[in-house]
Amino acid sequence: MSAYRSPFERLREKFDESERRCPECGYVDTEGGWRVTTSGGRVRYQFVCPTCDAVETRELRLE
Repeated sequence: MSAYRSPFERLREKFDESERRCPECGYVDTEGGWRVTTSGGRVRYQFVCPTCDAVETRELRLE
C-alpha cells in the first residue's frame, strides 16, 4: 500500500494538528477537524465549531 499523501492532504493534516481553536468562542475541538472541498481552481478548508457553529475558512486558489 502506498504512503503517498498529496500536498492538500498534508496541509489539512497541518490544520488538524494546530488550528482547532474557534476564533469566535475560543472552544478547542479535540475530536473534529477541517473539511476540504474543491471546485475548479480552488481548494477550500473549513472548520466548523461544534459549540457555536462559527465557520473559519481558508482557501487556496490554483492558477
